[in-house]
Amino acid sequence: MFPSIPYVSLTEVSEQMDTWGSLGIPFVFYINYDGTQAWAGSKAEASALGIQFAFRQNSPLATKTFSFAKSPISFEDYEAKFKDIQAGLHRGDSFLVNLTAETPIDTDATLMDIYQHAQALYKLSVQDQFVVFSPECFVQIREERIYSYPMKGTSSATEQGTELLRNDPKEQAEHATIVDLIRNDLSQVAFPIRVDRYKYLEEIKTHEGNLWQMSSVISGDLMPEYQGKIGQILKTLLPAGSITGAPKASTMRMIQTAEAYDRGFYTGIMGEFDGKNLDSAVMIRFIEQRGNHKIFKSGGGITVNAKAQTEYAELIQKVYLPF
Repeated sequence: MFPSIPYVSLTEVSEQMDTWGSLGIPFVFYINYDGTQAWAGSKAEASALGIQFAFRQNSPLATKTFSFAKSPISFEDYEAKFKDIQAGLHRGDSFLVNLTAETPIDTDATLMDIYQHAQALYKLSVQDQFVVFSPECFVQIREERIYSYPMKGTSSATEQGTELLRNDPKEQAEHATIVDLIRNDLSQVAFPIRVDRYKYLEEIKTHEGNLWQMSSVISGDLMPEYQGKIGQILKTLLPAGSITGAPKASTMRMIQTAEAYDRGFYTGIMGEFDGKNLDSAVMIRFIEQRGNHKIFKSGGGITVNAKAQTEYAELIQKVYLPF
């Protein structure tokens, strides 16, 4: 048994992160969706608490086939939430809303099995509580320049899926909106801002067939007052725009009403500072242990032109084991 993890709020931990960043002291961290629970410390401290990070590392291939079944929310229940979001979009309360839901899953893979074998850029395991295998970078900081890689738009990794992401008006609008939001977010801590690469496709491995995800690259030079201030930067940028929507404040109110559950650490962020550079990720592709049951949390972006059946299918498509 590991000791309890001493969580504090993002506000409380940000000053310590600023100090470590300014002094070049390495640390790792993770923060929940609404910033009320955060942990930061050395990798040794993390290990002693049963917290494991693996960023940009190759994972061993699974030597056995694991069972997997999912029991998603009914379409009728999802459609009710979708209609709540659509009403807000038509009122003009938001342009883009990331709507998520919980899916109970049944698998003989343990959380540690999933962590060890997941083929993902960013992985986190927290005791016997949850595991994350995220494909999405939040921000990177290298040589006083900040980079973000918003990921919005999902389809099967087929020729038809490629055409969908490149030509569907809903997918185009969703991605353009999130790029604008991230540009605006980064402009609070960096100047000038530029879009270095727009709408490229990345392939994500799943046990049910691979997926395309559409991404862009946005960057800017950190303003002098934010250089080394990792905690202040995160306080300014969170929550991540790709898992809320635009504009953030009113969109988050819509999310709270429609979802009617606690996201917890799902859609928070996790990161590593090596003494010079910062790498961080959005905590999507998330499995939580709840008693004897496992819960997979997933979602997708909703625009005014979205169709409930398509978005429901995407939510289910994102529930998978990453081997």
